[in-house]
Amino acid sequence: MSIFARMPMRLKGYLITGAGVIMLSPDALIVKDTQVDVPVFVFWRALLMCLVISLIVGWRYKRELPTAIKRCGSALWICPLAIATSSWVFVAANRLTAAGNVLVIQNMAPLIAGIIGLLFFQQKLRLQTWVVILLCIFGAILMLSGEMQAGNPLGLMIAAILPIAMAINTTVASAQKGIDTTVLLPFAGIAMIIPAILMGGAALPDWQDMKRILLLGLVFLPAAYYLIQSGPRYITGAEVSLMLILETLLGTLLVWWWVGELPTTMAFIGGGLILLTLTSSALLDLIRMNIKANRGSIDPREIKTHKSPHS
Repeated sequence: MSIFARMPMRLKGYLITGAGVIMLSPDALIVKDTQVDVPVFVFWRALLMCLVISLIVGWRYKRELPTAIKRCGSALWICPLAIATSSWVFVAANRLTAAGNVLVIQNMAPLIAGIIGLLFFQQKLRLQTWVVILLCIFGAILMLSGEMQAGNPLGLMIAAILPIAMAINTTVASAQKGIDTTVLLPFAGIAMIIPAILMGGAALPDWQDMKRILLLGLVFLPAAYYLIQSGPRYITGAEVSLMLILETLLGTLLVWWWVGELPTTMAFIGGGLILLTLTSSALLDLIRMNIKANRGSIDPREIKTHKSPHS
């Protein structure tokens, strides 16, 4: 049995989601670094991602794919629409207002996910998780305090939709109790592509921009979406959204490396707070899980996930 297979479910969820966030971190930089219209960018971004992920889930499930899709229940239409909405909003908001504004608003997703999970799916979070969420949001605000601007009111209103859509997707996916919702990602791609075509997005960008879009759509985005959408099988939607706050930290470091902009002192303080909080929480979880394992306790999610033939 592999090391990964022996890991506790929560640790698997954090590692999978964290890997997805690492792959997602160049997204905002590439959005800002290209000059194509929003519908064109979304069309190619979604088309390439959809093709790659369709090949992955088709290869994984083969003839059982229709059954795997049907198994997703209400998530079959909720998750694709939520993912498509968040993708459109992310690109449009980044074009209309400062990236700092978008990221600060986006980082409210874990708080919203926690509330949605509690009200609609009876997903009760531990006090530790609520504290971690609030500390990480505060850290993200500190990081981006120097970049936040008044911004275009339309851009800010559009950006406000982002954390809600993200929270709905992660919470609904988590509520499926271990069911694999990555099979729904091609539908999310289609939901992005159709409006883009209607808005004239099916046009070929300049080659310099197309090279960046190809890198994003064929490599980074398929891996990021697949891994992040796998996270709710193991942890709650709020915890998946919490891990997405790491994108703020990684994105800032990426811009520092790519553009040469030295982060502000507040950015270092906020980033340090996020890392310290997440690391401390992870260590506490590992200690707690080790104690439970020594007592012979079983993670309830282990039981639920093992019922699925593709766990």
